[in-house]
Amino acid sequence: MMRSNPSIPIPRTVPLLPLHDKVLLPGVVTRLQISRRDSIPLFEKILRSYDSKDLNKCIIGVFPVHTPPVPHPDSASSNDNDDGDNGHNNNTKGSSSSRKKKLSSISKSDYGGYPLTDDGAVVGSNAGQVVPLMSGGGPASGNGGRGGSQTNPPVDPAHIHATGCAARLVRLERAVGGFTVMLEGVVRLRLNKIIAQTPFFEADVTPLLDRPVDKNDQELQDQIVALKSTSKEFVSLLQTLKLPAPVLVQLQKFLENVGVIPGQVVDLLMSTIESTNEEKLMILDAADLKERIPKAIELLTRQIHVLKISQKVHDNVEGKLNKKQREFYLRQQIAAIKEELGEKDAGEDDEMTTIENRLTAANLPAEVQKAADREMKRLRKMQPASSEYSVIRNYLDWLGDLPWSKSSEDLLDVERARKQLNDDHHGLEKVKRRILEYLAVTKLQQMKGDVKGPILCLVGPPGVGKTSLGRSIATAMGRKFHRISLGGVWDESEIRGHRRTYVGALPGLIIHGLKKCEVNNPVFLLDEIDKVGSRGHHGDPSAAFLEVLDPEQNNTFTDHYLNVPFDLSKVLFIATANSLDTIPAPLLDRMELITIPGYTYAEKLAIATNHLLPKQIRQHGLNDDDVKVTQEALLKVATGYTRESGVRHLEREIGSLVRAKAVEYAEAQERRWSNDGGTLLQPDYHPSVAVTDVEEILGQEKYVNEVTERTPTPGVVTGMAYNGVGGGILFIEVSQMPGKGNLQLTGSLGDVIKESAQIALSWVKGHGYDLGLTTGHGQNIMEKSDVHIHMPGGGTPKDGPSAGIALVCALVSMFSHQTVPATTAMTGEFTLRGLVMPVGGIKEKVIAAHRAGVRKIIMPLRNRKDVVSDVPVNVREEIEFFYASTVWEVLREAFEGRVAVRAGSVTAALDSRM
Repeated sequence: MMRSNPSIPIPRTVPLLPLHDKVLLPGVVTRLQISRRDSIPLFEKILRSYDSKDLNKCIIGVFPVHTPPVPHPDSASSNDNDDGDNGHNNNTKGSSSSRKKKLSSISKSDYGGYPLTDDGAVVGSNAGQVVPLMSGGGPASGNGGRGGSQTNPPVDPAHIHATGCAARLVRLERAVGGFTVMLEGVVRLRLNKIIAQTPFFEADVTPLLDRPVDKNDQELQDQIVALKSTSKEFVSLLQTLKLPAPVLVQLQKFLENVGVIPGQVVDLLMSTIESTNEEKLMILDAADLKERIPKAIELLTRQIHVLKISQKVHDNVEGKLNKKQREFYLRQQIAAIKEELGEKDAGEDDEMTTIENRLTAANLPAEVQKAADREMKRLRKMQPASSEYSVIRNYLDWLGDLPWSKSSEDLLDVERARKQLNDDHHGLEKVKRRILEYLAVTKLQQMKGDVKGPILCLVGPPGVGKTSLGRSIATAMGRKFHRISLGGVWDESEIRGHRRTYVGALPGLIIHGLKKCEVNNPVFLLDEIDKVGSRGHHGDPSAAFLEVLDPEQNNTFTDHYLNVPFDLSKVLFIATANSLDTIPAPLLDRMELITIPGYTYAEKLAIATNHLLPKQIRQHGLNDDDVKVTQEALLKVATGYTRESGVRHLEREIGSLVRAKAVEYAEAQERRWSNDGGTLLQPDYHPSVAVTDVEEILGQEKYVNEVTERTPTPGVVTGMAYNGVGGGILFIEVSQMPGKGNLQLTGSLGDVIKESAQIALSWVKGHGYDLGLTTGHGQNIMEKSDVHIHMPGGGTPKDGPSAGIALVCALVSMFSHQTVPATTAMTGEFTLRGLVMPVGGIKEKVIAAHRAGVRKIIMPLRNRKDVVSDVPVNVREEIEFFYASTVWEVLREAFEGRVAVRAGSVTAALDSRM
């Protein structure tokens, strides 16, 4: 606590350290941070002049500084001026009016110099602020001061308080940018005059020692008794604040000497209570004990009142909590007494009865009923105001709302379901056949009740009707439909729910959907399952579907929130995806894949006529007879303004046609009725939209047949590609230039297609003589040249082995200067021995080539079955297919015999239906 200072000689002249917003009292230790470069010279000199063991012999005068008034922004900078009377007064007490003016400019911050504990730690608030020492009135520099990084003006000697405190150095340490010092107040000082200002302040001072206590002075003795009584009351209140025990013990021991050293006791107590700098200055100025003790008693009494009020508020809060606990206990006793007397009020248990009735009506399974009964028992024992009460109540509400045994009746009319599916969607025979099979099996085994719903995955490009097909399936079966969008789902808890230990926990999307449908056999559409987030610190959402989409496990699906099994085997799950690449293999294995390829122009024309056009007419407030679009116009929109696998863009373009006719129709209606009694002033509205009207409404055609518009060029061949959004054609360009036999590949190509290019070049170089590219065996056709292979569309990644035979034909075309017809496309993988291997995505590739204007396709012989079974008849009739088993057959058919082939045998099969 407070240290008893030995008799320390105070020199007449001392270095002066100004303090801002801080008052140091005798006997109190404070820590200061010296960071201004103008404040550092004093302590640099002390380090040079004193040994570390003799630092406590160094005496510094610590004087408060009045804060100067802030000048108006428009006025001249005059930080050195002060309106108050801050002159130096040799009188210790000073005049009352002068002191009031000085104190009015002091910041009323609650800083206080708190004493040290036994371990040397400062008790209480922060240690105050050092005002920088400026030299010659120059600009301030460096850090420090109240403004942080702001620049402070020099200290005006007129702003230095007349009374300060002599302090000895307890500790001096270098710190980053300055010093950390610990000072102990020794005795009050009276400032006589400033002797020097540079490099630091030096002043002539006079010590103001406390006079010994006169036991015959009755007035002083009465003040000491009052101080002792007030101090004991203050310390007793401090014990309720749970201050450190050593601090309280030392404080009590020190107060026992209040009769001997009342001045030091007052200084100590003033450093421990909450007081303003103005009040601390009043204590500092009070050199006479008879003036200092009454002021201290007044401040102590105020602090005691504050502590009592705080304690009362604390007791009231604690009493209210105890009161609630007593009320809950008494309510439980009253309820028990009423139950024994048979006087239980039925109205009190209305809420419990409602919950029980809902749980009973839900017809819960045995395991779920057991969990519900357990939670009901806990709920009855809880107070409604408890937070746990609402958690259990919400849980029981979920158990009562779920359709544990409630099912909708299936419409097992196969013929009706077929008609419904055909009316809603054109084509898609595989999907329709699979749904009809499920209905037929359910109808035959409905007596057994063990039919499990299939888990279908519709894979296809955007806009082909995967989502709308799920809704049609639900309508055909007479079931409720619920769509769950999985795009961007990255938290496993969104599927399986949150555990009830979390605040705001709720079940997952599956249980939410069942509650919304109110039956346990709806059709769930898991939309965009290929876009579920990957594994992260929130778990793996795709792994959560392994149980949901497994027919052998989902009859005991357990949501984390419910923590009881729910039977999902009656739910018909239909997933949709654009690509299978991002779906994990275990999840893919649990679903029955049905591929929905892109539509042909004939299918798009039928869809536009039967579905899209009537839909757009209705949406724009017209009748079917108000807009008539010819078949030729619809076909022109499909071929010239869209280039997609689905029909989404086609629907938007048809909507543009309908809106144009809607404007004409509205204008015709306005013209029809004129102000002269309904005379028709202009020709009537014409509802038809012909081919000539399409370009006028939609503008110029956006797409043309890519292959028919190209001129055959040596080194350019049309390939066929397949990606997650459908098929397409791929142009392969090969160029030769002087060089050293290097191969350059560009066009955002993957590793597999790069290897195919290497194989193709190696095969052509190895068979240069057989192809007529060299005059003799062993000659290198690339001895003095480089080859550059490019595939346009660098922004689109390309990969896969199906461009192998197209790469061979492009290289042979470039070296032989022969061309491949632009309307001839090809696809197929080939080996280094020249064998042509089968590839996938035949239907999508053929339909895309048909849209692009291709009239002849070369493909592997083993892909003939895919063409026959998957490609629509109208497409097969318009394209010539050539099936090859070796690359020699590909070359002879591609170049139509214009390339001299000295070796190889032709065993090709020609299948032409043109």
